[in-house]
Amino acid sequence: MNIYQHFRPEEREYIDQVLQWKSNVEQQYAPKLTDFLDPREQHILNMLIGEHGEVKCELFGGTSGLERNRALIYPDYLVPNEDDFQISLFEIQYPRKFVTIEHRQVLGTLMSLGLKRGKFGDILISEGRVQFFAATEISQFIKNNVESIGRAGVKLVETNIENAIASSELWDEKDLTVSSLRLDTVISGMYNLSRQKSLAFIQHGLVKVNWTLIENPSFQCEEGDMISVRGQGRAKIMGLDGKTKKDKWRITIGKQK
Repeated sequence: MNIYQHFRPEEREYIDQVLQWKSNVEQQYAPKLTDFLDPREQHILNMLIGEHGEVKCELFGGTSGLERNRALIYPDYLVPNEDDFQISLFEIQYPRKFVTIEHRQVLGTLMSLGLKRGKFGDILISEGRVQFFAATEISQFIKNNVESIGRAGVKLVETNIENAIASSELWDEKDLTVSSLRLDTVISGMYNLSRQKSLAFIQHGLVKVNWTLIENPSFQCEEGDMISVRGQGRAKIMGLDGKTKKDKWRITIGKQK
């Protein structure tokens, strides 16, 4: 069986990586810890590792309900705990009375350090408090190199992950029936837009799937995809629930509140 036929051509490199991780764990009897993975990467990983083999997989991003998680791939005789995921939580101290720090500013500052996106987890913001998760192996580097975010001077304080503020990302789930999994069709259903409006969003470069700009309206959506349309918010495909008698797709989506 050709395993690649179940995935997108551009995902082949990642699939090969996951299969190599799985093989290494099987041969070396030692666990493998990944960087932070986005929802689509997590979905692919779970499909390839499976549930019934000698290699298991768990996901954890620092607390429950997060979007980005590290994966621990391990032999079935191990019992992993949260410490195995090597995640640090930082709280950003800054003059809240005078400035506001936004999600994009935090991410931009972290990415400017020259590190991969996979070294950082979710960014949490609530009532002026700002926190982010990072891989423990780069925590000292971050502390040594982040002194400002936007126009604000900041101090990073590493704190216990039990002190994480509640994630503000809440999702309204609903079931949809769509004629196909084409991107323009799915967007029309998700955001209650006309097909013409969906096409215009895509053609004007306003649509991203899994944080990548997609300008092809016939792009095939899949379970785990995160879709953002500028001005319309974010939504994700929670599940593909099969087809109706009229050959339409039943899908479960989540829209960000």
